[in-house]
Amino acid sequence: MIPFSVLDLSPITEGSDAAQSFRNTLDLAQHAERWGYRRFWLAEHHGMPGIASAATSVLICHVAGGTSHIRVGAGGIMLPNHSPLVIAEQFGTLASLFPDRIDLGLGRAPGSDPTTARALRRNLASDADEFPQDVVELMEYFADTSRRPVRAVPGAGLNVPLWILGSSLFGAQLAAALGLPYAFASHFAPAQMMQAIDLYRNTFRPSAQMDKPYVMLGFNVFAADTDEEARFLATSAQQAFVNLRSGRPSRLPPPVKNYRESIGLQENALLDSVLSCAATGSRDTVSKEIAAFIARTGADELMITSQMFDHAARLHSYEIAAEVQKALH
Repeated sequence: MIPFSVLDLSPITEGSDAAQSFRNTLDLAQHAERWGYRRFWLAEHHGMPGIASAATSVLICHVAGGTSHIRVGAGGIMLPNHSPLVIAEQFGTLASLFPDRIDLGLGRAPGSDPTTARALRRNLASDADEFPQDVVELMEYFADTSRRPVRAVPGAGLNVPLWILGSSLFGAQLAAALGLPYAFASHFAPAQMMQAIDLYRNTFRPSAQMDKPYVMLGFNVFAADTDEEARFLATSAQQAFVNLRSGRPSRLPPPVKNYRESIGLQENALLDSVLSCAATGSRDTVSKEIAAFIARTGADELMITSQMFDHAARLHSYEIAAEVQKALH
């Protein structure tokens, strides 16, 4: 059975606030645990009016404390924004509080615009280039023994599972070289997905953490009782993508009828591209589209994201996806 997991950006919807987003996030995690999802990941973004998960490790603690067995993690921590030692201490703390339940996915993008990235007090000219070295340093902080003159306390000896996140061939190459599992951001940047998967699998070198390659792919699901309702609910995410790529990031807007007909060719082409890895429709429609995606990619795991304005509708979408996962088995 291919496991399904949840990627939650803790969306802030129009007319709401971060406090409500955090309540919704925990509620979604508790439902996901009951429905059989394997992991619940949160992503680091900064300066985004529609995303509340900036303090990712704090929110992971909130979710893990409100659930009992689902794995909780970062999808991901943008390592150029941080000292590897600080991340080792944060996730060492989480792993000590919630043993065998914490994942640490790592990305090399800032998760923000250049101005916000500078406000994080990082050197933008060099940090992304140092990402491989920072990952290796972080791995050493978690190891039982290390040549580092500084120990991560807590952190040392905990061997928190690391993942490399990416949307290009760079991440695939690094994950393969280090023998780490690879999560590809096909839910919003699918252009190089197949090439990255092939590169990762063909060049993978076994490590202490993994003896064979493992690919998790991001996938959008907009599920509802009917195809028409699902297409309507999906317009919230579509509006958010267009707003973001137009330099107007916004809170997650309510769905609107006939949205695709109201925008231009350029915007429609953008949505066709960024949301090409998606299933939209009723249970039967979503089941067929997910099965086809798995067959095409050979994914070892799917990381499901469902950006919907209405929390109850979003829960129902994830519930339908969980039913599809069991039926596929």
